[in-house]
Amino acid sequence: MYLPNMLADAGGALDPADAAAFGAGAAAAAEALFAVTHGEGPTPLVELPGLAAASGLGALLVKDESGRHGLGSFKALGGAHAAIRLALDEAGRRTGRRFGPEDLGTPALGAVTRTLTMACATDGNHGRSVAAGARLVGARAVVFLHQGVREVRADAIRAEGARIVRVAGDYDDSLAAVARSCAAEGWINVSDMALPGQERIPTLVMQGYTVMAAEILRQCGDRPPTHLFLQAGVGGMAAAVAAHLALAGLGIRLVVVEPDGAACLLESARAGQRLQLAAHAPTVMALLECREPSATGWRILSRLARDFMAVPDTAARAAVNRLARPVAGDPALVVGESGAAGLAGLLQAVADPGLQAALGLGPAARVLVIATEGANDVDAWSLSTGLLPKDVKRAADAKAAGALKRVG
Repeated sequence: MYLPNMLADAGGALDPADAAAFGAGAAAAAEALFAVTHGEGPTPLVELPGLAAASGLGALLVKDESGRHGLGSFKALGGAHAAIRLALDEAGRRTGRRFGPEDLGTPALGAVTRTLTMACATDGNHGRSVAAGARLVGARAVVFLHQGVREVRADAIRAEGARIVRVAGDYDDSLAAVARSCAAEGWINVSDMALPGQERIPTLVMQGYTVMAAEILRQCGDRPPTHLFLQAGVGGMAAAVAAHLALAGLGIRLVVVEPDGAACLLESARAGQRLQLAAHAPTVMALLECREPSATGWRILSRLARDFMAVPDTAARAAVNRLARPVAGDPALVVGESGAAGLAGLLQAVADPGLQAALGLGPAARVLVIATEGANDVDAWSLSTGLLPKDVKRAADAKAAGALKRVG
């Protein structure tokens, strides 16, 4: 399913508030925070020349987030960033003094943070990130999971010290449940779903994702991509990355990719307004299974996205398999189905001559996709690839040994 962006504000400039929220200053501040809390370098930008040639492209680049902060997902940047910032802000509000990342672990900050509870709804990775951020500041975490979230993801969140609350229904039902509990208990709802009038905290989440975009700019140097295929759930990550790159003035063509059973951005674009989809069947791209766009994400992507695509589960599985069983000469990448959705959209586009032409894909195209998560659900990865779970560890060991060809 493909839809060009024909909205009235397509191609328009960002709102000044969005430009300020996701520009260079925001990325620098987030990078400075993570330098204190984690001290890690950038995730790799990997080139796949074999798959690029097979697809008729000039270059194909993959930003590999599978090792980010030990959590296996780009979401390590979002929820943790928001949880830490919120804790610092609350400590400042209560004490009348300024707290920064350098105060983490101090008695003065701990006196406030141990009284805080961070809560959120999640399909898996956001909750794990919020829990990690809460742990870093000494706060409690409660994470709400709908019935479709597999127990392996719940266990990963528990490992960060969080309490799990199970909710009947889907992701949108868990959003409603956590909102009720936060209102009743006085907890902080670290939501990545921005609703009109409730955008401050989701913006803090999104600001964490600008770290990826800033790294991409440095890693690409004077050879930036011409196209960016970005997967989206509510659209927060896609919007934050797109906004940061747009502010760099590179003119990159953004194609937003969603599961065909949960394409809330594409259907909003078709309708000409942000809307909520009816309940839908589960998708293997479980982390993108959202029925309503974020208000902030929609405001940005309605302007910056050139195209919207929706892909079936079969395409996501095929992309996972292609990364695990690469074209000769390319490195193997261990990526989950949600993490490979952007590549799934690209592979569908190059297989359709009409769509390939409409998107301007050819020998002059340098395409970037973001592998947003690793094989965090090993059983699902095995089903997609036909490989054994132990192959995940083998591939990870190869990566650690420097087997990947990195661009930067």
